[in-house]
Amino acid sequence: MTQPNFDALQVGDALPPFQTEPISRLALALYCGASGDHNPIHVDIDFARAAGQKDVFAHGMLSMAYLGRLLTHWVPQQALRQFGVRFVAITQVGDRITCRGTVVEKFEADGEKRVRLELSTVDADGQVKLSGDAVVALP
Repeated sequence: MTQPNFDALQVGDALPPFQTEPISRLALALYCGASGDHNPIHVDIDFARAAGQKDVFAHGMLSMAYLGRLLTHWVPQQALRQFGVRFVAITQVGDRITCRGTVVEKFEADGEKRVRLELSTVDADGQVKLSGDAVVALP
């Protein structure tokens, strides 16, 4: 991994996007096991329909994990200083999610050069599913 350089980055620069495979029922079941979040709305279609949904849907934290991959494909994990999200819309089975990030601020704090990133996940139609931000330290 070639880590980005603080001085070479400009506000408005975009991170290389990360795109998932279509969200599958298998991915949801595996995430249930890995995360310990066994809410049946994510894996049991009868339960989801009884709750007024047309189908099961992805965990919000799964989408956050995908954003985490976007970040750690760009910088080492130890460079992360802050990472938060807001859940905007449901991610459906079959959605292919694109994770995006943009530099929105450059600053120094605690003796480090840092950038603040605006983050989002969007589906193929461009609907935002998750929005958030992160702060990373850079050389």
